[in-house]
Amino acid sequence: MREMTTRKPRLDQFLDPAQLDAVERWLPDCTVVADLSWHETDTLVLHLRTPGSDYILKSAGAVNRHFERELVAHSGPTAALVESGFGAALRFADSRARLMILEYLPGRLSEHTARELDPEFHRQAGHALRTLHQGTGRLDAEYESKLLAVSLKRLGQGHRIEPENERRAYEALRAYRPRPVRLVPTHGDWQPRNWLSDHGNLKVIDFGRFDYRAPSTDLVRLANQQWLGRPELEKAFLQGYGGDPRQARSWPIECLHEAIGTVVYAYRLGAEDFEAQGQRMLGRALQLAGC
Repeated sequence: MREMTTRKPRLDQFLDPAQLDAVERWLPDCTVVADLSWHETDTLVLHLRTPGSDYILKSAGAVNRHFERELVAHSGPTAALVESGFGAALRFADSRARLMILEYLPGRLSEHTARELDPEFHRQAGHALRTLHQGTGRLDAEYESKLLAVSLKRLGQGHRIEPENERRAYEALRAYRPRPVRLVPTHGDWQPRNWLSDHGNLKVIDFGRFDYRAPSTDLVRLANQQWLGRPELEKAFLQGYGGDPRQARSWPIECLHEAIGTVVYAYRLGAEDFEAQGQRMLGRALQLAGC
């Protein structure tokens, strides 16, 4: 009886001719080990292997903003993470072909493993985040005004927020008085789904939501997920960070902004579990805002 074999994926199954030519110039004789894409958007993530090393290829469609954000992140802001052993170095990039090659980071995603709720791992995550946030920042007088405007615009889009919560959200956003804020390099999705554990050592991936923001915004996901009912994780993280970047005045608005964005985005995708998470985030944010 003939044995069944599984064919390995080929590069030409994923890339157009121009992209294929670039990869073959950069990494001769490379092969595809695995397709690591989330398949939530058109972002492509491939694990490649050459005779000497492994790499990560990333690409995305023309209207996918995550590609540009990640390229900006790896053009300088992530250098301290790479030097500290927390991040991957950019090896090749072609913005026109919308293609980048990063070094491969060994490890296993910590989400849904023991590391996700491990205080020591959260301490490392706090230290790594502080390393990123210590990059060159700037004072921005318009940041909070833009944040409010984006949240109000999202509330006007399609969603399933209960009318009373929608009213309370409008009320909180319109009552807030913006002030200048010091912005720093931020990851934008700092949580275990983007933390690798390499024998207990933290590595950080996926800078597709990179931007310059208030530093506290990188704590919103954790505060609404892993830290709920687990103060030891929050304490360990803040010890690693060396303090708490959250401000009593702005933190509720930052949580509200992220919650609204999550609800609207998830509704558009049809991701009901993610949408439900956003609705819970919204409820907590409204409580924080005292409205």
